[in-house]
Amino acid sequence: MDTSTALARIERCGIVVVLRGRFPPNTALPVVETLLQAGLDAIEFTTNSAQALEALQAARAAFGADVCAGMGTVLEADAAQRALNAGADFLVAPSFSPAVVAAAQAADRLIAPGVITPTECVDAWALGVRLLKLFPIGPLGLDYFRTLRGPLDQMAFMCNGGIDDANAGEFIRAGALACGTGWPVGDGSSPLEWVRDRARRLRRVVDAARGVPGSLMV
Repeated sequence: MDTSTALARIERCGIVVVLRGRFPPNTALPVVETLLQAGLDAIEFTTNSAQALEALQAARAAFGADVCAGMGTVLEADAAQRALNAGADFLVAPSFSPAVVAAAQAADRLIAPGVITPTECVDAWALGVRLLKLFPIGPLGLDYFRTLRGPLDQMAFMCNGGIDDANAGEFIRAGALACGTGWPVGDGSSPLEWVRDRARRLRRVVDAARGVPGSLMV
C-alpha cells in the first residue's frame, strides 16, 4: 500500500487502533477481526509488543486489503526496514527521526513521526512527511492542539496519547485527520466482547464528530 493509499485509508477511518502489549498472532487475529467488524480497519502493531512482526504478517495474510496494517514505535532505520520487509502499510513513531522518515519514503510508505512543538512540525513537514503524529497530546489538551494548528492548518495531524471515547470526537472536530489510541483493545488480555463494545462506541463517536447520518445509533 503506497503512501497516498494508506493516508486515504487512515483519513477515511479516522482512528488508528494501537495494539500494544500481548498481541501475538493467535491473540491479534481475533482482535483485528472484531475491529474490522466494528468499522475500524487501520491497525497499528508496535515494535515493543509480543511478536509484533509476526502478528502484522498474520493479519496481512488473513485479511488482505481489508486491513491497513502498520507498525508503530519505530525508533531506528533498521526497525523501519524490518517492518517494511514484513509488509507494513505505514510506520508510526513517538519521535521525529529523519532516518526513519527517509527509510519509509524510499519505500513509498506512509510515515507518521511523533512531534509536539511547532518547530518539529515544520521540520518534519519540510521533509515531505504527510501525516504528523501529535504526541503526547492528551495531557496537553485540546487547547494546545487548537493553538498549534492555528498557524499550521495546512498540515495533517493524527492526535495520540491519552485518546479515548471522551475526547476523540473533540480532536476530530478541532481538525485532526485521525486519532490514534489503544483504548478499544487494552493490553491483549481483554475479552472480545469488551473490545467489540469499545470499538463500536469509538466508531460512533468519530462518526458523530464528522456528522455522519445515524452515527449516534448502536
